[in-house]
Amino acid sequence: MKLSRVLRHLLLPDWWVRRVLARADLTAIGDAITACEKLHRGELRFVVEASMPLNALRADQSPRARAVNLFSSLRVWDTEENSGILIYVQLVDRRVEILADRGIAAQVSQPEWDAICRGMEQSFGAGLWRHGALQAVTRAGELLATHFPARDDNPNELPDQPLVL
Repeated sequence: MKLSRVLRHLLLPDWWVRRVLARADLTAIGDAITACEKLHRGELRFVVEASMPLNALRADQSPRARAVNLFSSLRVWDTEENSGILIYVQLVDRRVEILADRGIAAQVSQPEWDAICRGMEQSFGAGLWRHGALQAVTRAGELLATHFPARDDNPNELPDQPLVL
């Protein structure tokens, strides 16, 4: 556990999320998720976290490991067709992780998701927070529409609005 990393997480206030992603940005992301989910049977869950909780820091959790924990605790895996996707934005570590449930992972390789993550990180690094998030949702929606196109029965199983932790 690096002391500098722990201090960055402990000293960054949670309101920092609102500074980089305002309420209007979060609403736009949620609206984009709602729109793209009409084109496919996948379920997107967008989560933004300013700093990790102390127990995650004590365990020296990576952003990827934190995303795995959230994938489970938020029940992203619990969709009828195993088609849940978690887009996790960790602000302090400046990392984005995308986890796909097994139904999607069998169709879309992890390097494709990683490319979306790196694109978001580039946009975020340039201060284009909303643009990067919307571009990622759009690209994820395109991949899902290719492999899980919508049907007449297309229930919305996960909340569309981003979750700020």
